[in-house]
Amino acid sequence: MRILHVVGARPNFMKAAPIIREMDHHSNDFQQLLLHTGQHYAPKMSQVFFDELDLPQPDVNLEVGSGSHAWQTAQIMMRFEPVLLDYKPDWVVVYGDVNSTLACTLVSSKLDFQVAHVEAGLRSFDRSMPEEINRLLTDQIAGLLFTPSEEADSNLEREGIKLNKVHLVGNVMIDTLIHLLPKAHLNWFKLANRFPYERYILVTLHRPSNVDHPATLAEIMSALESISSEVPVIFPIHPRTKERINEFSLQPKNPQLLLSDPLGYLDFLALQVHAALVVTDSGGIQEETTYLGIPCLTARTTTERPVTIKLGTNQLVESTTEALLNAMQTKLRAPKDPHSLPPLWDGHTAARVVKVFQQG
Repeated sequence: MRILHVVGARPNFMKAAPIIREMDHHSNDFQQLLLHTGQHYAPKMSQVFFDELDLPQPDVNLEVGSGSHAWQTAQIMMRFEPVLLDYKPDWVVVYGDVNSTLACTLVSSKLDFQVAHVEAGLRSFDRSMPEEINRLLTDQIAGLLFTPSEEADSNLEREGIKLNKVHLVGNVMIDTLIHLLPKAHLNWFKLANRFPYERYILVTLHRPSNVDHPATLAEIMSALESISSEVPVIFPIHPRTKERINEFSLQPKNPQLLLSDPLGYLDFLALQVHAALVVTDSGGIQEETTYLGIPCLTARTTTERPVTIKLGTNQLVESTTEALLNAMQTKLRAPKDPHSLPPLWDGHTAARVVKVFQQG
């Protein structure tokens, strides 16, 4: 069976790695091609993840780079088409909700190639998010839908998706976390010297709704600056966010609000494990903190991962100085909330995905 895996941004790498590794264990059944669209292209946002996740180097890199949503999606579609026609896969496997996911799904559908979507059925019910549009359209087109939760199954059923396409397999991101947690623990000794804090808040922010509007980003930076007077804040900064902070002249004045370059997966995971609190707008980090039992504040009004609130350690908070500061202070003073792991977050999701392909 010929499989073409499509990855474009760092969350995709973490979802694809366990499935590629599992298919390698069944090399008589699968021939694999790994295509990187180049949606994330900076070494610290791309190459480091291939190195750390034991991902093979991409067989094809479309080298699309950054641009507007329309430009980037169009470029991926044009560059992907000849690769697809040349390789002629039995299945195109797309991951998550980035522009690469939708672009390659559309091209595959037009040319009558089957698409499988890993992490299907997630919904924030906020169509102002580009990722929500990518999720909705990909799930309508794909022939196989691998879901992480029962909630995702319910979303697809409500949208009229035939249930024989849907397979509840669990959360493949947790496969990667479990696989690499021992390596992350080894990295902690180096990081503890670099960040010699007994207690700290870990921050990651990149969504346009938070970082592209000067007033919103100013509110967030004000909250982080205020809380850093009480507890150090480590903020590995996404290139997009760094540009906006410089553009809007929002550089922090308190040295305890530490802006660092982007970190690799292992270093960031090690920092999560030891954090007193994580503040994020990332979907994957909501899941990782739930598994690790680390308190998490998500600077958004909606989440496509409500299970992290229902069963996990996640809480939504508005991106205002007052709301963020109050929520951070409350979380830091409170004992850790009890939490439980969602079903099938057990490190065996990739094996369940591969079994579905084998069964035809």
